[in-house]
Amino acid sequence: MKRRALLTTAAALAAAWPMHSFAGAQVEEALSDSVRLALSAAVANGAPPKPHFDDIESRLAYLRWLGTMSERLKKRLSEPQTRIEFLETLWYEATRAGLEPALVLGLAQVESGFRKYAISVAGARGYMQIMPFWVKQIGNGGDAAVLFHMQTNLRFGCVVLRHYLDVEKGDLFMALGRYNGSRGQTAYPNAVLACRRQWLMPGEK
Repeated sequence: MKRRALLTTAAALAAAWPMHSFAGAQVEEALSDSVRLALSAAVANGAPPKPHFDDIESRLAYLRWLGTMSERLKKRLSEPQTRIEFLETLWYEATRAGLEPALVLGLAQVESGFRKYAISVAGARGYMQIMPFWVKQIGNGGDAAVLFHMQTNLRFGCVVLRHYLDVEKGDLFMALGRYNGSRGQTAYPNAVLACRRQWLMPGEK
C-alpha cells in the first residue's frame, strides 16, 4: 500500500508539471572509444521511422496501439499530424533500442510534458531533455539545435537510456536515476514508472 501511495503521488506530481522540466541533468561521463563509437553508430543510423511487420496480427496490434495512444495524447499534442508522427517515431525509436514504448512515453511526460522546445535549467532540450554534451560526444560535433528535431531527440533519448540500462545491467530504477542525474534517489524513477502505467495498453502490466 505504501509503494502504491508513493507511485500515485509521483504520478500526480508529474502530471502537474506542464510548464517546467522535471529533469534533464544527465552527468557527462567519459566514454570508452568502443562505447562512444557504438552510440555514435546507433544515433547516426538514419532509417526512417516506418515499421515493417512479418504478419498481419503484429500490424493490427501496432495500429491499435497507435489509435489508443493518439486518443490519450490528444490533450497534450492537439494537432493530429504532429501527434501521429510523434507516436510513430517514438514507437520506432523505442523498439529499435529494445525499450518499451510505454516507458519512453512516461519518461517524455515527466521530462518535458511532451513539449518539443522544452529547455531545463541545466540546458537539456526537447521531448526527452537531452543534454548538449551528448551531441558533442556521439552526434554531429556540437550543434545542440539538432536536439529540437523530433526524431533526433527521441533517438538520442532512447539510445542514451538503453546505454544506461546496459551500464546498470538491466536495473531500470538505477538507469532512470542515471538518466536524470539523480542515481539512487527515488523521486524521478517513481515518477516515470507511475506515468508509464498511463501509457500501457489494456491488459498490459
